[in-house]
Amino acid sequence: MTMTTSEQRERANAAAIDAGTQVGLVALTVADLDRSLTYYTEALGFALMLREGQTAILGAGGAPLLALTELPAARYWPGHYTGLYHFAILVPTRLDLARSLTHLLEVGLPFPGQADHDVSEALYLTDPDGNGIEIYRDRPRDEWTWLSEGRVHMTVEPLDVRSIMAEATDQPAPWTGLPAGTRLGHMHLQIGNIEQAAEFYHGVLGFDITAQLPGALFVSAGGYHHHLGLNTWQSRGAGPAPAGTAGLRYFTLELPSEQARAEVIARVHDAGLATTQIADAIAVRDPWDNVILLGIGAAPDAQTVATLNVAQAI
Repeated sequence: MTMTTSEQRERANAAAIDAGTQVGLVALTVADLDRSLTYYTEALGFALMLREGQTAILGAGGAPLLALTELPAARYWPGHYTGLYHFAILVPTRLDLARSLTHLLEVGLPFPGQADHDVSEALYLTDPDGNGIEIYRDRPRDEWTWLSEGRVHMTVEPLDVRSIMAEATDQPAPWTGLPAGTRLGHMHLQIGNIEQAAEFYHGVLGFDITAQLPGALFVSAGGYHHHLGLNTWQSRGAGPAPAGTAGLRYFTLELPSEQARAEVIARVHDAGLATTQIADAIAVRDPWDNVILLGIGAAPDAQTVATLNVAQAI
């Protein structure tokens, strides 16, 4: 029997998603794999870990973070459907963010978008297919401001670009790409309805709501500022993009144990939603057909991701 919204929320309050849950990796459809590899490796600093046919796995420090699959002539992501808003690459330090910014300018890319979110400092870019990207660093957790009801203070203020670039000037080093310790910090999705998003991501999956802005919701596990951003700024009432469009194929959530994953799957089934076994992962779809793969433990190696990427034929 399908649970009501209130029943979903009651269950989530009683059994939130495990605090050790992390975002694992993101998979995108691109129109031209060679073009995308040039962008992601030479400009952004990802390492190519594996290439098989129309798929490439990229990462940093030996950890896979990004799977690209070529769909020749895929249409540029138009931005007003549900799907990807941006995926967010978390670098370990402010110096790493400074070196990324310096390198982006050295290779001739336009100055990226920027914002100070109080909990983090961020740069924003768009890849050749229109996929949004954030590169950011977190401020230490003891500098975050927590408000009532478990909400964290996040804002959008101008970034102190001069201060950031001074970090790289004061500690010059050759560019060697994204450093070890870089990971996928969060995903930000365009969705059609905020209340539905809360019902699914909080009420069913069990994430905590950490912030809410006009047209946007932010949720997390374990007291992080957000593992998922969900907004309707360009997609209110919309559905997925037409087939043949570049964009999000899926992203993964890595839970710390089989029991932690089983608890999430039980809530999904109790809500009347289907799951699918794909290799060692369990797939579930949100109300806008965004595919989430639930894994266990650390992200798999590049070959396993390539196998998963083929199996997840969407």
